Amino acid sequence: MNTPNRITVFRMLIAPVFLLIYLSGIGHRFLISAVVFALGAVTDAVDGHLARKNNEITVFGQFLDPIADKMLVLAGLLALLRDGLCNIWIVMILLTRDFAVTSLRLIASARGVVIPANIGGKIKTVMQMVSFTAVLILAELKEFLFPAIPLAVISNILMALTAAASVISGAVYFAAGSRVIDFKE
Repeated sequence: MNTPNRITVFRMLIAPVFLLIYLSGIGHRFLISAVVFALGAVTDAVDGHLARKNNEITVFGQFLDPIADKMLVLAGLLALLRDGLCNIWIVMILLTRDFAVTSLRLIASARGVVIPANIGGKIKTVMQMVSFTAVLILAELKEFLFPAIPLAVISNILMALTAAASVISGAVYFAAGSRVIDFKE
């Protein structure tokens, strides 16, 4: 297994660790979980960069990388949903888009067509990772320094923005897919 794939597997392991820390109730759990989540987010950029730079792109990595991303995002969504920091409809939109795009890419792959990640998908992922980390840091600040922070409002606004970016990037994927896949079959 090459280094980028090891990093991807590491990100997969980070997701449950993040959730465990978030749910633990330990002191400064928001700050610690923010650091863990941010570490997972950074590994997403690092593994892809290394794979391209060292010409180590593998089928294994292409398959596992989006799964690792979704595991980390799902852990974040579950945490925020549990504490009322993300509306259930936002979760539904984000998950539906990810399932739909993943399904589209699998159908294309089965037909020998690769639908690569596009800039919209990358922007969506960055927005999600930054938003989750920001909400966790704000939760820490609310708990220890500024109890008046309207955390649920801020969090839901950030998550709604990521949902909007998610829908837009999903539409772009389907537009690209419609050019290479006959959906009538």
